[in-house]
This record gives sequence, structure tokens and C-alpha cells, in this order.
Amino acid sequence: MTTTDPAALTGLELLRRVAARPADSPGIGRLLGMRFDEVEHGRIVMSLDTRPDFANPLGTVHGGIAATLLDAVMACAVHSTLPAGVGYTTLELKVNYIRSAHTDGQTLTATGTLIHAGRSTATAEGKVLDESGKLVAHATTTCMILPAAG
Repeated sequence: MTTTDPAALTGLELLRRVAARPADSPGIGRLLGMRFDEVEHGRIVMSLDTRPDFANPLGTVHGGIAATLLDAVMACAVHSTLPAGVGYTTLELKVNYIRSAHTDGQTLTATGTLIHAGRSTATAEGKVLDESGKLVAHATTTCMILPAAG
């Protein structure tokens, strides 16, 4: 039996379902053109192609694009380990920017990996690489685990 109730799915099941949805489904992923490349327990890889709309006043990719990509992969890495009905929210996000990225359609790839999952909080780390494998930004997050209602 296939369920359509997201609360009945584990975090990993839900993320795999989201990753398989058409790219035109509403959300931040559609807005930025983010793609799920890998969805595993405790590890998520997503990518996007830069574009002129991502420019900051200096003409390079705005840091908020990298921060959003990092927040997504790290939080999803946490989510992928949660049982059905359990949620999360980002409590803290710390981003270190290493180099700028160009707005000319290059692919940025982010990987988020779970560090620790506890009963009330979880931590993860993430990296964004450009097409040549150079580090653009790295980050850590702390997420609050929201127990299942009931």
C-alpha cells in the first residue's frame, strides 16, 4: 500500500519521494533550480546551475544562494535519519565563504552529512563545490528535533 500522508513516511522515504517529483513542484528548490543528485541515510547531494538572477552587486553569486543550498542539504541529511512523524527545524546555521562563484551557468554541488543525531538536536556539516571541485563555502548546522504529535 502506498501512502500519500507525509507524516506516515520516514524522513528518508519522504525525501526520496520529493526527489522523484517533477521539477515544477512549488518550493525553494524550483525557485533556485535545485536538484537532488543523491539521497542516502545521513547524506544528501544537491546541485544547481548559477544564473544572472543570482548576482550580488559585485556581479558574482550572492552568498545567500550558497547558504540556502547548504541549509537544504544539511537539514535534509538530518531529516533522512528521522522516523515517520518526527520533524525538525534549523536552530543555527554557520557558513564560511571561501571563494566567489560566477553567474554564468556553472554547476554548484552541495553535500550535507549528518554528524550527530540525538533525541532533541542533531548536527550536520556541508560543503559547496564549483565545477572544478574547488570549495566555494562550507557550513555546519544544528537542528531541533520535533517529536511526533500524539
